[in-house]
Amino acid sequence: MPTGDLRRKLRAHGHALKPLVQIGKGGVTKGVLAQLAQALFDHELVKVRIASECPVDRFAVADALAEEPGTSVVQLLGRVVLVYKRHPLKPQFEGKVARGEPIEEPAKPTRRRSKEPRRRTKRREK
Repeated sequence: MPTGDLRRKLRAHGHALKPLVQIGKGGVTKGVLAQLAQALFDHELVKVRIASECPVDRFAVADALAEEPGTSVVQLLGRVVLVYKRHPLKPQFEGKVARGEPIEEPAKPTRRRSKEPRRRTKRREK
């Protein structure tokens, strides 16, 4: 389960997404899970729409999607489920910490002044 800050960030990013996976009258099938796995590998964050003719309750669908290894449900809002799975090579939401890179503090900008006094230019007369 992602941390609270990461969940907030994922929900904010997921707001503008369109549903890539739709669950219809067949419910959660192997084909749906395969499509979801491919979409998660490509995008990391996927919005799933549950159709009204789905025979399974929306909470049961969310539980079935969360049972996949490494997959977590970020948000369940109405008949839309937001699902997240971290990319194994290039995570885009968890940053440098997830990639194992050291965190560098930003360098403070230094103001360099020349040792010569500033030259004043004469104004042109019109």
